[in-house]
Amino acid sequence: MKYRTDLAIERKEILDEEHGGKREIDGIELEKVTYDEDIESTRIRILNEEGEAQLEKPRGTYITIEVEGILEEKEGIKERAAKALAKELSRLIPFHEHLKVLVAGLGNEKVTPDALGPATASKVKVTRHFFLMYEAEGDEELGCVSCIVPGVTGTTGIETAELIRGAVELTQPEAVLVIDSLAARNIERVSTTIQINDTGIDPGGGMGNLRTRLSEETLGRKVVAVGVPTVIDSRTIIREALEDHSREAEEIQRYLEEKGQDMIVTSTDIDQIIKDFSDILANGINKTLHPGIYS
Repeated sequence: MKYRTDLAIERKEILDEEHGGKREIDGIELEKVTYDEDIESTRIRILNEEGEAQLEKPRGTYITIEVEGILEEKEGIKERAAKALAKELSRLIPFHEHLKVLVAGLGNEKVTPDALGPATASKVKVTRHFFLMYEAEGDEELGCVSCIVPGVTGTTGIETAELIRGAVELTQPEAVLVIDSLAARNIERVSTTIQINDTGIDPGGGMGNLRTRLSEETLGRKVVAVGVPTVIDSRTIIREALEDHSREAEEIQRYLEEKGQDMIVTSTDIDQIIKDFSDILANGINKTLHPGIYS
């Protein structure tokens, strides 16, 4: 049984565990950055096919920001986390006078663990209409930002990728910034972790409902994805709980498969987690795309 996770850092941890400790892998570079006593960033770069095969991820950059004390409301923690996010995000989307970005908030706002994208998008500062109104080609303080919340295929009948492609053709952005919920292996990461990557994302991946991948290949633009793990597969929890009793774990897994029960689990604090992380993500995105007005 494989662990289900969307996080590159957890893929690396699984590899280390399988080999009895941390190991160097050809094609994978890792760098850690400490922002303060509560915030640390891990940058993983997958450089070649060997790295792709080992982490089961496309080559590119994966940045994991781990933040302690959000639910405990440590002093200034959300603002500090937003600044760390903006610094990491700016590495992938550098600001310049003519920057154009399309922000896409993926997910179903009626399902709390899947509502991160719409909740964040609603707090992002949208400016494209001002640029059109004043016929401005650029600005030294803020980017030209448009936003789309495409919903889910089950309610729209339209593939998310198709809707976003239409928005790309209309707005002609330099980059598409996608926000979505993710799945993790470790329950603690549901309230502590943000992942950023420049390789794209599979809409619905966190909720186990994969759609057409959003990437530079499918959209014709650079795609940067920002996500927060909000769910864990029930089988992953069982395996973690019974890691020293593999036979029992296999029997429970077989039972779930026979009964057709493929369940995901979330935290009892998920409402607050979505509120806090949508605040952090939107603030970090605004600082990245509009550095002149969000410091």
